[in-house]
Amino acid sequence: MLSINRSKRPNRPNSTGGMDFVDPVKKSGVKRKIVFAACLIVICITIVKISPYFSSPSPFSLHEPGITHVLVTGGAGYIGSHASLRLLRDSHRVTIVDNLSRGNLGAVKVLQGLFPEPGRLQFIYADLGDPKAVNKIFSENAFDAVMHFAAVAYVGESTLDPLKYYHNITSNTLVVLEAMAAHNVNTFIYSSTCATYGEPDKMPITEETPQNPINPYGKAKKMAEDIILDFHKNSDMAVMILRYFNVIGSDPGGRLGEAPRPELREHGRISGACFDAARGITTGLKVRGTDYKTADGTCIRDYIDVTDLVDAHVKALEKAQPGEVGIYNVGTGKGRSVKEFVEACKKATGVSIKVDYLPRRPGDYAEVFSDPSKILRELNWSAQYTDLEKSLRVAWKWQKLHHNGYGPPKG
Repeated sequence: MLSINRSKRPNRPNSTGGMDFVDPVKKSGVKRKIVFAACLIVICITIVKISPYFSSPSPFSLHEPGITHVLVTGGAGYIGSHASLRLLRDSHRVTIVDNLSRGNLGAVKVLQGLFPEPGRLQFIYADLGDPKAVNKIFSENAFDAVMHFAAVAYVGESTLDPLKYYHNITSNTLVVLEAMAAHNVNTFIYSSTCATYGEPDKMPITEETPQNPINPYGKAKKMAEDIILDFHKNSDMAVMILRYFNVIGSDPGGRLGEAPRPELREHGRISGACFDAARGITTGLKVRGTDYKTADGTCIRDYIDVTDLVDAHVKALEKAQPGEVGIYNVGTGKGRSVKEFVEACKKATGVSIKVDYLPRRPGDYAEVFSDPSKILRELNWSAQYTDLEKSLRVAWKWQKLHHNGYGPPKG
Protein backbone atom coordinates (compact mmCIF):
# COMPACT_ATOMS: atom_id res chain seq x y z
CA MET A 1 0.00 0.00 0.00
CA LEU A 2 1.11 3.43 -0.75
CA SER A 3 1.47 5.83 2.13
CA ILE A 4 0.78 9.44 1.27
CA ASN A 5 2.11 12.26 3.48
CA ARG A 6 -0.42 15.02 3.68
CA SER A 7 1.18 18.33 4.70
CA LYS A 8 -1.03 20.74 6.57
CA ARG A 9 -1.81 23.87 4.65
CA PRO A 10 -1.64 27.15 6.55
CA ASN A 11 -4.90 28.50 7.79
CA ARG A 12 -6.36 31.22 5.69
CA PRO A 13 -9.56 33.09 5.83
CA ASN A 14 -12.51 31.58 4.20
CA SER A 15 -13.27 33.09 0.89
CA THR A 16 -16.52 33.54 -0.78
CA GLY A 17 -16.99 34.23 -4.39
CA GLY A 18 -13.23 34.77 -4.95
CA MET A 19 -13.11 37.77 -2.46
CA ASP A 20 -10.72 37.87 0.57
CA PHE A 21 -11.92 39.81 3.66
CA VAL A 22 -9.49 41.85 5.85
CA ASP A 23 -9.19 40.79 9.43
CA PRO A 24 -11.17 43.40 11.48
CA VAL A 25 -8.48 43.32 14.21
CA LYS A 26 -5.80 44.31 11.70
CA LYS A 27 -8.10 46.98 10.26
CA SER A 28 -8.65 48.67 13.64
CA GLY A 29 -4.87 48.59 14.27
CA VAL A 30 -4.23 50.47 11.04
CA LYS A 31 -6.80 53.08 12.06
CA ARG A 32 -5.10 53.60 15.40
CA LYS A 33 -1.76 54.10 13.69
CA ILE A 34 -3.24 56.68 11.31
CA VAL A 35 -4.87 58.60 14.18
CA PHE A 36 -1.65 58.47 16.20
CA ALA A 37 0.39 59.74 13.26
CA ALA A 38 -2.10 62.57 12.67
CA CYS A 39 -1.88 63.60 16.32
CA LEU A 40 1.90 63.63 16.12
CA ILE A 41 1.77 65.84 13.04
CA VAL A 42 -0.59 68.30 14.77
CA ILE A 43 1.65 68.43 17.85
CA CYS A 44 4.75 69.02 15.74
CA ILE A 45 3.08 71.81 13.78
CA THR A 46 1.96 73.46 17.03
CA ILE A 47 5.46 73.25 18.49
CA VAL A 48 6.93 74.77 15.36
CA LYS A 49 4.42 77.63 15.45
CA ILE A 50 4.97 78.57 19.09
CA SER A 51 8.65 77.80 19.40
CA PRO A 52 11.01 80.80 19.05
CA TYR A 53 13.53 78.40 17.49
CA PHE A 54 11.31 77.56 14.53
CA SER A 55 9.01 80.58 14.05
CA SER A 56 10.16 83.58 12.05
CA PRO A 57 11.32 86.39 14.39
CA SER A 58 9.10 89.36 15.11
CA PRO A 59 10.14 92.52 13.24
CA PHE A 60 10.17 94.26 16.63
CA SER A 61 13.00 91.98 17.73
CA LEU A 62 15.28 92.95 14.84
CA HIS A 63 17.35 96.03 14.04
CA GLU A 64 16.63 97.05 10.46
CA PRO A 65 18.66 99.58 8.45
CA GLY A 66 16.73 102.76 7.83
CA ILE A 67 14.10 102.04 10.51
CA THR A 68 14.29 103.57 13.99
CA HIS A 69 12.49 101.51 16.61
CA VAL A 70 11.35 103.82 19.42
CA LEU A 71 10.08 102.65 22.80
CA VAL A 72 7.48 105.19 23.96
CA THR A 73 6.78 104.79 27.67
CA GLY A 74 3.42 106.21 28.65
CA GLY A 75 2.39 106.09 25.01
CA ALA A 76 -1.29 105.62 25.89
CA GLY A 77 -1.33 108.97 27.68
CA TYR A 78 -2.15 112.44 26.39
CA ILE A 79 1.33 113.54 25.27
CA GLY A 80 2.72 110.04 24.65
CA SER A 81 -0.08 109.09 22.25
CA HIS A 82 0.44 112.28 20.24
CA ALA A 83 4.17 111.55 20.11
CA SER A 84 3.48 107.99 18.94
CA LEU A 85 1.22 109.31 16.18
CA ARG A 86 3.95 111.63 14.93
CA LEU A 87 6.64 108.93 15.07
CA LEU A 88 4.44 106.52 13.12
CA ARG A 89 3.65 109.19 10.54
CA ASP A 90 7.40 109.67 10.16
CA SER A 91 7.77 105.92 9.38
CA HIS A 92 9.35 104.93 12.67
CA ARG A 93 8.60 101.62 14.37
CA VAL A 94 6.90 102.16 17.73
CA THR A 95 6.46 100.07 20.85
CA ILE A 96 4.15 101.57 23.48
CA VAL A 97 4.56 100.43 27.07
CA ASP A 98 1.89 101.63 29.49
CA ASN A 99 0.17 100.32 32.61
CA LEU A 100 -2.97 102.33 31.76
CA SER A 101 -3.16 103.85 35.24
CA ARG A 102 -3.41 107.26 33.56
CA GLY A 103 -3.41 106.37 29.87
CA ASN A 104 -6.23 105.25 27.60
CA LEU A 105 -6.36 101.99 25.70
CA GLY A 106 -8.72 103.78 23.31
CA ALA A 107 -5.86 106.01 22.17
CA VAL A 108 -3.77 102.93 21.39
CA LYS A 109 -6.66 101.44 19.40
CA VAL A 110 -6.92 104.63 17.36
CA LEU A 111 -3.23 104.36 16.51
CA GLN A 112 -3.56 100.66 15.68
CA GLY A 113 -6.41 101.48 13.32
CA LEU A 114 -4.34 104.15 11.58
CA PHE A 115 -1.22 101.96 11.27
CA PRO A 116 -2.34 98.32 11.01
CA GLU A 117 0.64 97.13 8.97
CA PRO A 118 2.77 94.40 10.62
CA GLY A 119 5.90 95.70 12.29
CA ARG A 120 4.68 99.27 12.73
CA LEU A 121 3.14 99.44 16.21
CA GLN A 122 2.85 97.15 19.20
CA PHE A 123 1.38 97.76 22.63
CA ILE A 124 2.74 96.09 25.77
CA TYR A 125 0.83 96.33 29.03
CA ALA A 126 3.44 96.61 31.77
CA ASP A 127 4.45 98.62 34.82
CA LEU A 128 7.85 100.32 34.73
CA GLY A 129 8.07 99.77 38.47
CA ASP A 130 8.61 96.05 37.80
CA PRO A 131 12.30 95.62 36.84
CA LYS A 132 11.83 91.99 35.71
CA ALA A 133 9.03 92.94 33.34
CA VAL A 134 11.02 95.87 31.97
CA ASN A 135 14.12 93.73 31.44
CA LYS A 136 12.01 91.12 29.62
CA ILE A 137 10.63 93.81 27.29
CA PHE A 138 14.13 95.01 26.45
CA SER A 139 15.42 91.46 25.95
CA GLU A 140 12.65 90.63 23.46
CA ASN A 141 12.76 93.86 21.45
CA ALA A 142 15.47 95.66 19.47
CA PHE A 143 15.03 99.28 20.50
CA ASP A 144 17.07 102.07 18.95
CA ALA A 145 15.79 104.85 21.22
CA VAL A 146 13.55 105.51 24.21
CA MET A 147 11.14 108.41 24.68
CA HIS A 148 10.28 108.35 28.36
CA PHE A 149 6.92 110.06 28.98
CA ALA A 150 5.42 107.74 31.58
CA ALA A 151 4.80 109.67 34.79
CA VAL A 152 2.13 110.93 37.11
CA ALA A 153 2.05 114.67 36.54
CA TYR A 154 -0.24 116.70 38.78
CA VAL A 155 1.28 119.29 41.10
CA GLY A 156 -1.62 119.25 43.56
CA GLU A 157 -1.70 115.46 43.76
CA SER A 158 2.05 115.37 44.35
CA THR A 159 1.67 117.44 47.52
CA LEU A 160 -0.98 115.00 48.81
CA ASP A 161 0.86 111.78 47.88
CA PRO A 162 4.56 112.58 47.45
CA LEU A 163 5.79 108.98 47.78
CA LYS A 164 3.75 107.98 44.72
CA TYR A 165 5.60 110.65 42.74
CA TYR A 166 9.07 109.65 43.87
CA HIS A 167 8.34 106.00 43.06
CA ASN A 168 6.62 106.65 39.75
CA ILE A 169 8.95 109.31 38.39
CA THR A 170 12.37 108.91 40.00
CA SER A 171 12.52 105.16 40.68
CA ASN A 172 10.93 104.17 37.38
CA THR A 173 13.36 106.34 35.42
CA LEU A 174 16.20 104.48 37.13
CA VAL A 175 14.66 101.13 36.10
CA VAL A 176 14.42 102.27 32.47
CA LEU A 177 18.02 103.54 32.44
CA GLU A 178 19.33 100.27 33.90
CA ALA A 179 17.49 98.28 31.22
CA MET A 180 18.84 100.55 28.49
CA ALA A 181 22.39 100.13 29.77
CA ALA A 182 22.02 96.33 30.05
CA HIS A 183 20.68 95.99 26.50
CA ASN A 184 22.82 98.60 24.77
CA VAL A 185 20.06 101.06 23.86
CA ASN A 186 21.90 104.34 23.50
CA THR A 187 19.45 107.16 22.77
CA PHE A 188 17.30 108.60 25.56
CA ILE A 189 14.77 111.43 25.20
CA TYR A 190 13.54 112.42 28.65
CA SER A 191 10.26 114.22 29.24
CA SER A 192 10.95 116.69 32.05
CA THR A 193 9.23 119.84 33.25
CA CYS A 194 9.59 123.51 34.06
CA ALA A 195 8.50 122.55 37.59
CA THR A 196 12.16 121.69 38.26
CA TYR A 197 12.90 125.44 38.31
CA GLY A 198 10.46 126.20 41.11
CA GLU A 199 9.81 129.93 41.41
CA PRO A 200 12.79 131.74 39.88
CA ASP A 201 13.71 135.33 40.74
CA LYS A 202 14.04 136.32 37.08
CA MET A 203 11.94 135.80 33.99
CA PRO A 204 12.09 134.39 31.38
CA ILE A 205 13.53 131.03 32.41
CA THR A 206 16.66 129.88 30.59
CA GLU A 207 18.35 126.48 30.81
CA GLU A 208 20.88 128.10 33.16
CA THR A 209 18.21 129.22 35.64
CA PRO A 210 18.87 127.49 39.01
CA GLN A 211 16.62 124.50 39.68
CA ASN A 212 14.86 124.88 43.02
CA PRO A 213 11.61 122.90 42.79
CA ILE A 214 8.96 123.66 45.39
CA ASN A 215 6.65 120.63 45.03
CA PRO A 216 7.19 116.84 44.97
CA TYR A 217 6.40 116.65 41.26
CA GLY A 218 9.21 119.06 40.37
CA LYS A 219 11.54 117.50 42.93
CA ALA A 220 10.96 113.98 41.59
CA LYS A 221 11.66 115.15 38.03
CA LYS A 222 14.84 116.93 39.09
CA MET A 223 16.03 113.81 40.93
CA ALA A 224 15.44 111.82 37.75
CA GLU A 225 17.42 114.40 35.75
CA ASP A 226 20.29 114.14 38.26
CA ILE A 227 20.33 110.35 37.91
CA ILE A 228 20.44 110.64 34.12
CA LEU A 229 23.28 113.19 34.19
CA ASP A 230 25.32 111.20 36.73
CA PHE A 231 24.90 108.02 34.69
CA HIS A 232 25.91 109.83 31.52
CA LYS A 233 29.31 110.83 32.92
CA ASN A 234 30.53 107.28 32.26
CA SER A 235 28.37 106.49 29.26
CA ASP A 236 28.28 107.17 25.53
CA MET A 237 24.50 107.41 25.57
CA ALA A 238 22.90 110.23 23.57
CA VAL A 239 20.67 112.11 26.01
CA MET A 240 18.10 114.86 25.46
CA ILE A 241 16.20 116.40 28.40
CA LEU A 242 13.19 118.50 27.46
CA ARG A 243 11.76 120.75 30.16
CA TYR A 244 8.39 121.80 28.90
CA PHE A 245 5.78 124.13 30.17
CA ASN A 246 1.95 123.93 30.29
CA VAL A 247 0.62 121.66 27.55
CA ILE A 248 -2.67 122.38 25.75
CA GLY A 249 -4.40 121.47 22.47
CA SER A 250 -4.83 118.21 20.62
CA ASP A 251 -4.20 116.56 17.25
CA PRO A 252 -5.33 118.97 14.50
CA GLY A 253 -6.62 115.96 12.56
CA GLY A 254 -9.10 115.18 15.35
CA ARG A 255 -7.80 111.66 15.95
CA LEU A 256 -6.48 112.09 19.48
CA GLY A 257 -7.26 114.28 22.47
CA GLU A 258 -6.94 114.63 26.22
CA ALA A 259 -9.14 112.29 28.28
CA PRO A 260 -8.10 112.28 31.95
CA ARG A 261 -9.77 109.92 34.37
CA PRO A 262 -12.84 111.48 36.05
CA GLU A 263 -11.45 110.96 39.55
CA LEU A 264 -8.43 113.11 38.66
CA ARG A 265 -10.35 116.10 37.35
CA GLU A 266 -9.66 118.25 40.39
CA HIS A 267 -5.88 117.81 39.85
CA GLY A 268 -5.90 118.15 36.06
CA ARG A 269 -4.88 120.79 33.56
CA ILE A 270 -6.76 124.06 33.40
CA SER A 271 -7.84 123.32 29.82
CA GLY A 272 -9.59 120.14 30.94
CA ALA A 273 -11.27 122.02 33.78
CA CYS A 274 -12.50 124.69 31.34
CA PHE A 275 -13.93 122.08 28.99
CA ASP A 276 -15.64 120.21 31.82
CA ALA A 277 -17.32 123.45 32.88
CA ALA A 278 -18.31 124.26 29.28
CA ARG A 279 -19.85 120.79 28.86
CA GLY A 280 -21.74 121.03 32.14
CA ILE A 281 -19.83 118.15 33.73
CA THR A 282 -18.89 120.52 36.53
CA THR A 283 -20.90 123.51 37.76
CA GLY A 284 -18.12 125.94 36.97
CA LEU A 285 -14.39 126.56 36.74
CA LYS A 286 -12.38 126.87 39.93
CA VAL A 287 -9.48 129.34 39.69
CA ARG A 288 -7.13 128.93 42.61
CA GLY A 289 -5.24 132.02 43.66
CA THR A 290 -6.00 135.65 42.84
CA ASP A 291 -3.44 137.32 45.09
CA TYR A 292 -0.21 136.55 43.23
CA LYS A 293 2.15 139.38 42.35
CA THR A 294 1.01 139.54 38.75
CA ALA A 295 -0.92 142.11 36.72
CA ASP A 296 -4.35 140.53 37.38
CA GLY A 297 -3.48 138.52 40.50
CA THR A 298 -3.66 135.09 38.81
CA CYS A 299 -0.78 132.79 37.87
CA ILE A 300 1.12 133.34 34.64
CA ARG A 301 2.05 130.32 32.57
CA ASP A 302 3.62 129.50 29.19
CA TYR A 303 1.07 127.41 27.24
CA ILE A 304 2.60 125.10 24.64
CA ASP A 305 0.50 123.24 22.07
CA VAL A 306 0.95 119.46 22.17
CA THR A 307 1.68 119.38 18.42
CA ASP A 308 4.61 121.76 18.91
CA LEU A 309 5.79 119.77 21.92
CA VAL A 310 5.83 116.53 19.94
CA ASP A 311 7.74 118.24 17.14
CA ALA A 312 10.40 119.25 19.68
CA HIS A 313 10.76 115.60 20.76
CA VAL A 314 11.17 114.46 17.15
CA LYS A 315 13.83 117.11 16.51
CA ALA A 316 15.60 116.05 19.71
CA LEU A 317 15.60 112.43 18.48
CA GLU A 318 17.06 113.51 15.13
CA LYS A 319 19.78 115.66 16.70
CA ALA A 320 20.79 113.36 19.58
CA GLN A 321 24.52 112.56 19.44
CA PRO A 322 26.42 109.73 21.19
CA GLY A 323 28.17 110.93 24.32
CA GLU A 324 26.34 114.27 24.32
CA VAL A 325 23.63 115.75 26.57
CA GLY A 326 21.17 118.36 25.37
CA ILE A 327 18.93 120.22 27.84
CA TYR A 328 16.20 122.44 26.42
CA ASN A 329 13.22 124.49 27.50
CA VAL A 330 10.17 123.87 25.32
CA GLY A 331 7.77 126.79 25.42
CA THR A 332 6.48 129.74 23.44
CA GLY A 333 8.42 132.39 25.36
CA LYS A 334 5.22 134.23 26.22
CA GLY A 335 3.37 134.13 29.53
CA ARG A 336 -0.42 134.26 29.79
CA SER A 337 -2.40 134.74 32.99
CA VAL A 338 -5.06 132.29 34.11
CA LYS A 339 -7.70 134.98 33.59
CA GLU A 340 -6.50 135.43 29.99
CA PHE A 341 -6.69 131.68 29.52
CA VAL A 342 -10.26 131.53 30.84
CA GLU A 343 -11.37 134.29 28.46
CA ALA A 344 -9.76 132.46 25.52
CA CYS A 345 -11.54 129.27 26.58
CA LYS A 346 -14.90 131.05 26.72
CA LYS A 347 -14.39 132.28 23.15
CA ALA A 348 -13.18 128.88 21.90
CA THR A 349 -16.16 127.01 23.37
CA GLY A 350 -18.79 129.71 22.90
CA VAL A 351 -19.92 129.06 26.48
CA SER A 352 -20.11 131.65 29.25
CA ILE A 353 -18.28 129.63 31.86
CA LYS A 354 -19.03 130.33 35.51
CA VAL A 355 -15.79 131.03 37.41
CA ASP A 356 -15.25 130.52 41.13
CA TYR A 357 -12.16 132.15 42.63
CA LEU A 358 -10.62 130.16 45.47
CA PRO A 359 -7.48 130.32 47.67
CA ARG A 360 -4.12 129.27 46.28
CA ARG A 361 -3.29 125.63 45.62
CA PRO A 362 -0.31 124.25 47.60
CA GLY A 363 2.89 124.07 45.56
CA ASP A 364 1.89 126.57 42.86
CA TYR A 365 4.09 129.48 41.81
CA ALA A 366 3.19 132.94 40.55
CA GLU A 367 4.91 133.26 37.19
CA VAL A 368 6.66 130.89 34.84
CA PHE A 369 7.50 131.32 31.17
CA SER A 370 10.40 130.23 29.01
CA ASP A 371 13.22 131.61 26.97
CA PRO A 372 13.22 129.16 24.02
CA SER A 373 16.20 130.70 22.22
CA LYS A 374 18.55 127.76 22.90
CA ILE A 375 16.27 125.14 21.31
CA LEU A 376 15.77 127.44 18.31
CA ARG A 377 19.51 127.90 17.94
CA GLU A 378 20.56 124.26 18.38
CA LEU A 379 17.55 122.21 17.19
CA ASN A 380 15.96 124.74 14.84
CA TRP A 381 12.70 124.42 16.76
CA SER A 382 10.17 127.10 17.59
CA ALA A 383 6.50 126.98 18.54
CA GLN A 384 4.15 127.31 15.56
CA TYR A 385 0.77 126.90 17.27
CA THR A 386 0.87 130.02 19.44
CA ASP A 387 -2.71 131.26 19.06
CA LEU A 388 -4.17 130.28 22.44
CA GLU A 389 -7.80 130.51 21.38
CA LYS A 390 -7.17 128.48 18.21
CA SER A 391 -5.40 125.68 20.12
CA LEU A 392 -8.29 125.54 22.57
CA ARG A 393 -10.80 125.49 19.70
CA VAL A 394 -9.09 122.43 18.19
CA ALA A 395 -9.10 120.66 21.54
CA TRP A 396 -12.73 121.64 22.16
CA LYS A 397 -13.81 120.08 18.88
CA TRP A 398 -12.41 116.72 19.99
CA GLN A 399 -13.98 117.09 23.44
CA LYS A 400 -17.45 117.73 22.00
CA LEU A 401 -17.22 114.55 19.91
CA HIS A 402 -15.84 112.46 22.76
CA HIS A 403 -17.98 113.05 25.82
CA ASN A 404 -16.86 109.68 27.13
CA GLY A 405 -13.20 110.18 26.31
CA TYR A 406 -12.24 107.37 23.96
CA GLY A 407 -15.68 105.76 24.30
CA PRO A 408 -18.29 105.83 21.50
CA PRO A 409 -18.30 109.29 19.85
CA LYS A 410 -21.32 111.55 20.03
CA GLY A 411 -22.43 113.93 17.32
